[in-house]
Amino acid sequence: MIRFVGFGKRFGAQRAVDSLALEVERGEAVALLGPNGSGKTTTLKAAAGLIRPTEGEVLLGDPGRTSRDPEARRLISFLPQRVTFPEALTGREALEFYRALRGAPKTRVDEVLKFASLNGAGSRAVGTYSGGMVQRLGLAVAVLPDAPILLLDEPTAALDPDGLTAFYGVVERHHRDGKTILFTSHQLGDAERLADRIAVLVEGRLVATLTSRELADRLADRGVMRVRVSGLGDRTWGEVKVIAPGTVRAGDELVVPGSAARRPAVLDAIRAGGAEVKAITAEEGRLDALYRDLVRTP
Repeated sequence: MIRFVGFGKRFGAQRAVDSLALEVERGEAVALLGPNGSGKTTTLKAAAGLIRPTEGEVLLGDPGRTSRDPEARRLISFLPQRVTFPEALTGREALEFYRALRGAPKTRVDEVLKFASLNGAGSRAVGTYSGGMVQRLGLAVAVLPDAPILLLDEPTAALDPDGLTAFYGVVERHHRDGKTILFTSHQLGDAERLADRIAVLVEGRLVATLTSRELADRLADRGVMRVRVSGLGDRTWGEVKVIAPGTVRAGDELVVPGSAARRPAVLDAIRAGGAEVKAITAEEGRLDALYRDLVRTP
């Protein structure tokens, strides 16, 4: 339903996206992950027809039409990273305006107010809304037309817990209904919960496509457990090295890299050998470290 065919975009001398080749199938949810400035928003805006490619093209639907084609634009609904509405309008009035613009049934206004957990605030002026409520109103506008393709740019960035729950519910429902979803996020949790696949952009280049499980596994492999022990004998130390070969000993602390799955066996070996565990800390792999590894991948 969405195809980036050698898509590239430059802004003057700055190259935002470089030769992107990516396909999103009908009914698939794909997350675009990457550090700031990696080209995620530019990619999403190109799919929405808001940015003209410098190179290549972006095709929507089947058969594919360029994203700048009015017929293609009817297939999409786009939630930008920052949403604003006239503050004097009520939430319901703002939704009614966009409903008429997209030709959606009148019943959709009440439905999306409920979806976005705004049904109790629809009669209030937008100027009285919190930032999270404005973001939820933007989500309500995005799902108004029941379009087959949803494009969501950092949709959870300003959401409070209630808004986050509402967002997950809306996207999961659309996914179950067979909608195609392409969204950007800095949050691994969003990708793990919502995405079938994850595309990682670094400096405008696609460096990896992974399932959410594959990404979680790769991050877990970069995790570290630190164990402070007393009375660790050489034999027990040797057993620990067999279980976790990359373990480093620094005084009374063991630094155990790798997946969390091996940590219980390490702790069991330490205790079985008669050593005492004084303290344990653990941290999982960081996305920014993974980005650096990926960008160095040939």
